[in-house]
Amino acid sequence: MKIILLGAPGAGKGTQATKIAEKYGLIHISTGDIFRANIKGGTEIGKLAKSYIDAGKLVPDSVTCEIVKDRLSKQDVIGGYLLDGFPRSLYQAEELSKFADVDLCLNLEVDPALIMDRICGRRVCACGESYHVSTLNGSTTCAKCGGELYQRDDDNPETVKARLGTYNVMTAPLIAYYSAQNKLATVVCGTKTPDEVFEDVCKVLDSFQK
Repeated sequence: MKIILLGAPGAGKGTQATKIAEKYGLIHISTGDIFRANIKGGTEIGKLAKSYIDAGKLVPDSVTCEIVKDRLSKQDVIGGYLLDGFPRSLYQAEELSKFADVDLCLNLEVDPALIMDRICGRRVCACGESYHVSTLNGSTTCAKCGGELYQRDDDNPETVKARLGTYNVMTAPLIAYYSAQNKLATVVCGTKTPDEVFEDVCKVLDSFQK
């Protein structure tokens, strides 16, 4: 399967992506992780990406599309992959169609009122695991690898508001774009736990594979 994972910031894409990739044997491709690695490494792309991310804006399409195109040219994605964080605009979706043919766009729908708490309370680990402070009971280490948890620089109220505004203008129209191609499946997250959401996701993917 070749899947796009769509949803507003804080919808739980990272958590679900990890579960989906593991169960269905897919390569998880996160543009956010690629950019953060470049930011940490101090590369030119990393510096450029950071200037936009810190302002709650999207990284320029030209940079993002080239990174994804290069990643999808690798041999390890032949068996299937999950795109997390791309495409984020109609332009990116149209560019993606020029070098990849995705099977399904999975949209995670969440009430915007819940998103602020989710993001600002998020703590992540370098291994890719994500937690919320309400479930950590004061712990500052990752249950999976023991690494130190941290809060991303862009997980603050001001940046979140800007990101949501950007999402509504540029990314939400992708729902209509993939729906018109009969490639859209929506899972309503609401106040469900990550495991409950994953059960709903599996129902969609299992049905798609039949």
